[in-house]
Amino acid sequence: MEYVNQLISNKILVGGLIGWASAQILKTIIFLLVNKKLQLERLFGDGGMPSGHSATVSAMALLTGYECGFNSALFAVATIVAIVVMHDAMGVRLETGKQAKVINEMTEFLEKLSGTDLSNEEKLKEFVGHTPLQVVMGSILGIIVALVLHFAF
Repeated sequence: MEYVNQLISNKILVGGLIGWASAQILKTIIFLLVNKKLQLERLFGDGGMPSGHSATVSAMALLTGYECGFNSALFAVATIVAIVVMHDAMGVRLETGKQAKVINEMTEFLEKLSGTDLSNEEKLKEFVGHTPLQVVMGSILGIIVALVLHFAF
């Protein structure tokens, strides 16, 4: 039971999870407003506005600074990991999503030509990366979560 208490009192862990959950909920709501359809898969999916990856690592990095000191090795590691994660979300993962979209469009074209259908499992995921704006907004959300947790508790 002591382990559970330690886990739920760990501000860095809780902040990262709240950052991620907040981003995923916002992402689902924004998708609903823009596309006029509820897609619950957005709650756990990658890509979209705001970046859950950025919210998670930004909250964790800032809370690490508050908990361990902004001159600590742990804060340095958390910050560098956050930068790498956010850069990767905008780079390789965004390009992967763009390529998946083109491949899916080509597949649909070929399906129309041949008259056969591919199942949804065979189509590639298009939501895997983030635009720079999505990453910035996710990072701002993570910072807000960290500030609220730090100053409210």
